[in-house]
Amino acid sequence: MSIFEYNGSALVAMVGKNCFGIASDRRLGVQLQTIATDFRKIYKIHDKLYIGLSGLATDAQTLYQRLVFRHKLYLLREERNMKPETFASLVSALLYEKRFGPYFCQPVIAGLGDDNKPFICTMDSLGAKELAKDFVVSGSASESLYGACESMYKPDMEPDELFESISQALLASVDRDCLSGWGGHVLLVRGPLKEEWTKSDICSTKNYSMLSDQRIMK
Repeated sequence: MSIFEYNGSALVAMVGKNCFGIASDRRLGVQLQTIATDFRKIYKIHDKLYIGLSGLATDAQTLYQRLVFRHKLYLLREERNMKPETFASLVSALLYEKRFGPYFCQPVIAGLGDDNKPFICTMDSLGAKELAKDFVVSGSASESLYGACESMYKPDMEPDELFESISQALLASVDRDCLSGWGGHVLLVRGPLKEEWTKSDICSTKNYSMLSDQRIMK
């Protein structure tokens, strides 16, 4: 078994109309043994930028701490948040710096750039970027995620339709992978608005226009 599949993971990011969704499963395991069913694999950098880290869970947490440190230094120096393209280059450089003893992680980066234009990309453990305009996947369930996303993705989806597509793609894929599963965590971002859903099926929604709502994951 590959070290990247040791803990199991499923990550997907998908683009909509002036919005993006990023989703992950919630299982933390040691090979076929399940350790936790509420493990988060999507991390916030700032309000419009998120990173999902598949692979070895301990390396993912270490890498996230280093990325937060780098972003805070950038914030102090530049007095502004990092653009998604800039952050992707930072992650790529950080991973390539450790190429002889790499972090066993495969990041998925999703964010909103200028004019709320969505940006998504993924990369391998050495920092080789793969840019996309539709969706990117990562983790031990990536093969089934490719098939599900190919069949469910449509260009310029509205947020509600994007949520349904990315959720159904994730749930259909983890059912075909014994190393990931236990539901999912879906995060949808559009402009100043952020909406969140988790495995509990009825999930809290938080946004930045001081509104509140509840959604049901079908």
